[in-house]
Amino acid sequence: MKILLLGSGGRENALAWHIAKSQKLTSLFIAPGNAGTEDFGKNVPLNITDFEEIKRFVVENKIDMVVAGSEESLVKGIHDYFLADKMLKKTFVVGPCKNAALLEGSKDFAKKFMSRYKIPTAEHATFSSPSILEGMEFLKTLPPPFVLKADGLAAGKGVLIVNTLSEAITILKEMLGGKFGEASRKVVVERYLEGMELSVFVATDGKNYKLLPSAKDYKRIGEGDSGLNTGGMGAISPVHFANKEFLQKVQERIVEPTLKGLQNEGILYQGFLFLGLMNVKGNPYVIEYNVRLGDPETEVILPLLKSDFLEMCEAIKNGTLDSYHLEIDSRVAATVMLVSRGYPKDYNSGKIVRHLEEVSDCYVFHAGTKKENNEIRTNGGRVFSITGVAPTLEEALQKCYKNAAIIDFDGKYYRRDIGFDLKK
Repeated sequence: MKILLLGSGGRENALAWHIAKSQKLTSLFIAPGNAGTEDFGKNVPLNITDFEEIKRFVVENKIDMVVAGSEESLVKGIHDYFLADKMLKKTFVVGPCKNAALLEGSKDFAKKFMSRYKIPTAEHATFSSPSILEGMEFLKTLPPPFVLKADGLAAGKGVLIVNTLSEAITILKEMLGGKFGEASRKVVVERYLEGMELSVFVATDGKNYKLLPSAKDYKRIGEGDSGLNTGGMGAISPVHFANKEFLQKVQERIVEPTLKGLQNEGILYQGFLFLGLMNVKGNPYVIEYNVRLGDPETEVILPLLKSDFLEMCEAIKNGTLDSYHLEIDSRVAATVMLVSRGYPKDYNSGKIVRHLEEVSDCYVFHAGTKKENNEIRTNGGRVFSITGVAPTLEEALQKCYKNAAIIDFDGKYYRRDIGFDLKK
């Protein structure tokens, strides 16, 4: 099979690594990729939301399957674009169609969907500029802290949790005033849920599904979960409290009603569904849907996937996921992100990376790098994801932190407390 993988981050490096192991692979292209992905295929300079450009490449190179790593192309309708073009109908896009991608592309849509199908989530309401006074009144009915979410895509930074009513009202005004551009033209305000957060990943062919390993990521930039939200500073998998009983509740109360709801509305969903959950006294509540695999969660769950990834994608395409044999490593994985100083605000790129060749006994997935004059340089806020796999979480973290100290670049920063709240 000839595969085109769309994206350039740590998730895509992990996907490229796993896809490259498949017996079904003949060639792999990554658009646009990074300095790490080119170890497993050929990077190609395509714009992932320029569907005409992607079409030309797919036709010229006889691509069999497109794997959408990030959400942008899915929310903009790449799956629909391929289905509508006679020249592209034989090329399958792993990822949902545009109306299903609204589960991530619009938090207001997702909340209304959950309400229709009685999927457990926090009390909430959506507001726009004309209804800002109603939004302020709704905030007054909630206990602190307060959760405000930009309706649209905001690069993982559109969710704000604030501790005082006055601050929440100020943030609501700022968001509706354009803090996140079009993404915050509408704002979802919701009750804060007390509990432990986790992510559960689902592969589905539209009817059948398989649960992938659970994970917990760490979004705040500072240790002790302090400071600004980021795209993710690390993750662990599996989550110890996501036991058989808890996951049974996830399937019965969330996964199955979601898939049945999509079917009921005539929406085809073939790809991966990310469930951002809160464990509230042993019961799962949906914080958010994502319509692709997570980042940095992909970097921590794929090393535990022993089955062939492309075989799973084929089963998604063919509607035969019920007969796909999913084999998961029984060990524990942890990943730690190395980021550029200043992230998630302003940071400098182009810094030379040193000592990569000295890393051992772990996986290093490039998140924001480029190769220039045979040197690896930083090219983003999140630079590397370092993943360790071991029988225990403590051993996996030891591998991560040993190698995090070895890799070096000017302005390197990483959290030193990833997974510490879950160590037994």
